[in-house]
Amino acid sequence: MSISLKPDVPAHLPYAEQGTDQTGTPLVLLHGFGGDRQGWLNIQTGLSTRLRSIAFDLPGHGTAVGWPRIGNAGISAKAVSQSLDALGLEKVHLAGHSMGGAVAALIALRMPERIASLTLVGPGGFGPQINADLLRRYASASEEEDLAALLPEFFAASFRMPRQLARHASEARSRPGAIEALQEIVEEILDGDGQKTLPLDDVAALPLPVQVIWGLEDGVLPVSQSEGLPGAIAVHRLADTGHMPHLEQPRDVIRLLAEITSGH
Repeated sequence: MSISLKPDVPAHLPYAEQGTDQTGTPLVLLHGFGGDRQGWLNIQTGLSTRLRSIAFDLPGHGTAVGWPRIGNAGISAKAVSQSLDALGLEKVHLAGHSMGGAVAALIALRMPERIASLTLVGPGGFGPQINADLLRRYASASEEEDLAALLPEFFAASFRMPRQLARHASEARSRPGAIEALQEIVEEILDGDGQKTLPLDDVAALPLPVQVIWGLEDGVLPVSQSEGLPGAIAVHRLADTGHMPHLEQPRDVIRLLAEITSGH
């Protein structure tokens, strides 16, 4: 598969890779708004003896802050698809968190023949409700103290948030253009004080296993958006868990990812 790019356009998004199995179908991981590929580190490590995994930085995030085009989930979906082509990844398991979940769903809808399974973690696009005020404040915060005050709202009340999360987020936002990129992206993924939605019947009709993982205490995207989904979508709701199941309950997420990727 060949791709044509302008000389100043990178061939693929920055990524982190783990796992030595080059024979099986790899797992591609997409982070949420305001995050980066490092948010998947513990999941990648937990799966590293079973399968190869690749976690991308999405456009406008992490070391892809200077990606030529940033914006909504559709723009990120095109960048990831381009990156899969550039890396020669013909078929992958796909998992995405929050905004990355919406990106993953769009990719699967556009090229289902190349997706072996789809895992959506607290995904965007499953209903109009979203904590727009929190996301806008999160997009504009840059100092470690401000982020340390905001980040607990993304987790369940019982979760003891590591201090380094705020430090890492602050360091990432010190990159030139990082805050401006997040502010631009948040307005594209929001629709006023709501969010744009996915065609959930089409997601359920995909010819591949689809699962949703949602925290019962999600303060960003209400867990009620996981109710009444078409029966083809497997739903896993996690107790004592907020909007970050992969950080709050990594063992559960690792187990569910191992199950859906096994044998495919």
